[in-house]
Amino acid sequence: MGVNIAALYPKEEITFEDLQGKIIAIDAYNALYQFLSSIRQPDGTQLMDSQGRITSHLQGLLSRTANLMIKGIKLCYVFDGVPPALKLKEQQRRNTLKQEASLKYDQAVEEENVDDMSKYAKQFSRLTSEMAEESKELITALGLPVIEAPSEAEAQAAHMCKRGDAWAVASQDADALLFGAPRLIRNMTLSQKRKLPSGKHVVTFLELIELKKLLAGIALNQDQLIILGILVGTDFNITGIKGIGPKKALQLLKKEQDFDKIFSDYPTDFDWKEIYDLFKNIPVTDNYKLTWKPVDKEAVLKLLVQKHEFNEERVLSILDKIKTEEKPQKGLGDYF
Repeated sequence: MGVNIAALYPKEEITFEDLQGKIIAIDAYNALYQFLSSIRQPDGTQLMDSQGRITSHLQGLLSRTANLMIKGIKLCYVFDGVPPALKLKEQQRRNTLKQEASLKYDQAVEEENVDDMSKYAKQFSRLTSEMAEESKELITALGLPVIEAPSEAEAQAAHMCKRGDAWAVASQDADALLFGAPRLIRNMTLSQKRKLPSGKHVVTFLELIELKKLLAGIALNQDQLIILGILVGTDFNITGIKGIGPKKALQLLKKEQDFDKIFSDYPTDFDWKEIYDLFKNIPVTDNYKLTWKPVDKEAVLKLLVQKHEFNEERVLSILDKIKTEEKPQKGLGDYF
């Protein structure tokens, strides 16, 4: 779900040329769930090989990653580790919603309602451990770093950016900002349209949110931003406080500096201090390597063509473009 503070963003439209040579840490699960949700047949069925193994995540990962590599962007993918205990409630909520969507999908199948089949099928996508491992295998074969976070991927990616090892975090969610990422990039896809769960398409653009500009624009500090997120609702306290959205939360923080007083005025079923401490002190690691290698064509073909029956000619065409069109990379020192 992620924290919903989009109404407060100082959004800046950028181009892929602006990112050339920069290291971008991608929230892997965030991207993979996008692929599982959007890359489907008209009736909502996911792409599969002849053995019924889902390949939507690999199709999306190959296409998007290759396109960004061709643009000269240095990517690394960060994967979630052990989720915080506080996230259990959110995981249970998501599982319940998926079960409900699955039942509605079965009903749509019986009624032969293709529109509803497509609508509900996207709502119970599941990323299995096997899919995650295959995704890591493909990313590695493409020569890119895979980072294993001890806990939340966005926290680890934010940590890497704060250390100067990456320039920005790429994710649709704003959690990375609460974890202190200096920059967040949204809509990091070459497509200018994004499909909503309702099936409608909205026009999007590559969007940069800078933490310093966000904090300056709303006149809050980092600690207050975390509290604002808790008031609105995070993955660790799903609903936040009823009736409080980003703008009202901002008003509360403008009037009152004492966080205890703010929360004492509202009944809650969570301990705000526990959530605040998680955003401040969530486990991260310095034990990672950011090295980029040439594409391992044989490894890519083994996974995609030999195992999952991708079209070999198409895969080779994509890999050849990476090799011939990839632009010279600039060092991080050019951007700080």
